[in-house]
Amino acid sequence: MSQKKLQARDFITIGIFTAILWVVQMIPMMAGFLSPYIIAGYCVLIPLFTAIPMMLYYAKIEKFGMITITSIIVAILLFVFGMGFTGAPICIVSGIIADLIARSGSYKSKRKSALSFGMFCVWVSASYLPLVITADSYKQSLLEGGYQQDFVNTLFAIVTPETYPLIIVGCFVFGVISSYLGMAVVKKNFEKAGIV
Repeated sequence: MSQKKLQARDFITIGIFTAILWVVQMIPMMAGFLSPYIIAGYCVLIPLFTAIPMMLYYAKIEKFGMITITSIIVAILLFVFGMGFTGAPICIVSGIIADLIARSGSYKSKRKSALSFGMFCVWVSASYLPLVITADSYKQSLLEGGYQQDFVNTLFAIVTPETYPLIIVGCFVFGVISSYLGMAVVKKNFEKAGIV
């Protein structure tokens, strides 16, 4: 396990893969305009869509802090895209824990990488917080933004304070499952990195 500080090339790697993560996750995010069920399914779709690029990223991670920094950038991007800072603690804490899990396997364990990515994917649950914490005002903002009443009613019937814990669990579980699919696709990269 490397104890060295992050170098310039590490920050470049962080920047590249965080950008790829954000662009790829925008595919299911944009599809959410089509159906409230797609929005409710972000906890499945985003881990699935981002698994391949993130497993490529994991194959390059050797130092603590890279996953954490990615989670901080994601928290900032959520704010920029109108989700507020309420989800920032979830993003950052899940990133730190994911980093610690990966480090516990010296960044060379497939099982720890899978658990780490599952934990990292908990950030997706932060995007649901406006529906849970500020439901009334957020519902009004969606209606004023052009969403149909039926769309909004269905979304808020699915995403509730009662279902939110299930969403968090779903993010983790489907993150773990998706990571193995991603690892299978980038198998050569994992072998080259000595991850077993």
